[in-house]
Amino acid sequence: MIEISLDATAWKDVEAGVEALVDRWQVAEGDTVRAGQVLANVVLVKSSLDIVAPADGRIDRILVHDGETFAQGRPIALLTEAA
Repeated sequence: MIEISLDATAWKDVEAGVEALVDRWQVAEGDTVRAGQVLANVVLVKSSLDIVAPADGRIDRILVHDGETFAQGRPIALLTEAA
């Protein structure tokens, strides 16, 4: 199981305690995805960023839904890597 989260480099120079917002999911639970595919669009300090799949697999669970916020290091989804 792979935890999907916003890359740590996106948080560089962001003040502690600031959270990102999931603007829109591009996939749903149960969807099969390919490595590099855009999974979700998030907003962090007025910047729009894409979260992409790190590997081929299936989205098992979305942990942070559209319109919800999340802190640095918090996973927003779980991916089961394709065998």
